[in-house]
Amino acid sequence: MNIGQHLEAARADLAGALRDCPGAHPALEAEILMAHALETPRSFLYAHPELEVPQARAHAFRTQVERRMRGEPIAYITGEREFWSLRFRVTPDVLVPRPETELLVETALELLGNSGPARVADLGTGSGAIACALASERRGDEVTGTDISFDALEVARRNAAELSIRNASFVHGSWCDPLEGAYDCIVSNPPYIAEGDPHLGRGDCRFEPRTALTPGGDGLASIQEIARDATSHLVQGGWLLVEHGVEQGPAARAILSAQGYRSVDTCQDLEKRDRVTLGRKA
Repeated sequence: MNIGQHLEAARADLAGALRDCPGAHPALEAEILMAHALETPRSFLYAHPELEVPQARAHAFRTQVERRMRGEPIAYITGEREFWSLRFRVTPDVLVPRPETELLVETALELLGNSGPARVADLGTGSGAIACALASERRGDEVTGTDISFDALEVARRNAAELSIRNASFVHGSWCDPLEGAYDCIVSNPPYIAEGDPHLGRGDCRFEPRTALTPGGDGLASIQEIARDATSHLVQGGWLLVEHGVEQGPAARAILSAQGYRSVDTCQDLEKRDRVTLGRKA
């Protein structure tokens, strides 16, 4: 079979298997997996659909398609995901970076503006995507990522090294615990899905680290802890930004206000849904 025939078959199989999987794109995903199996850019597939696929490559492609048909995140299959126009290595030890989280990076950059060198912390850094994105845009800043998972920290450090980002470091510990000194901006995409939420049993979430998805209960425990402890690690006028669920904007604003933050506000994503809540240390 040639490239075009393999892709046609894979599209049909993925469309059937993933019809109830939120965010699935069978045609695109078939192309991503084929390009990965052939170690070529996707443009090569469009230019040469008539080329026969070597048996070993065809077997690798089919194995990947079957993994995706079982619902495994495509980022875990290929081992990478693009975020903020940077390519990150991704393993099952970390969450798959999502496009909506780019709002957290964008908002932090806007708040930091044209200020001089700043100290920035990313709590629960995972793959290091947020920390590396911020560090890549502000090379003069000192960016620190924290995570309680040693395996996640190894992924983050490898990503920073491969992206040649030298102003980001990663330390072990829970949320603010490893931080030393005061920071101009603290950001976090913590676990916020409520225990028992049906989304935990759907799509990519079934394969991702559970502790990175939900803190249990109503999903707000991590946001409460971060809001409480971050005040001790922010400079006067420093900003805290947290990502949260689309229905948690009012609760997140209430949490930050109760901890004494000022200028509390919530930013919406491209679909006009509450996504990032921020506050400033008085």
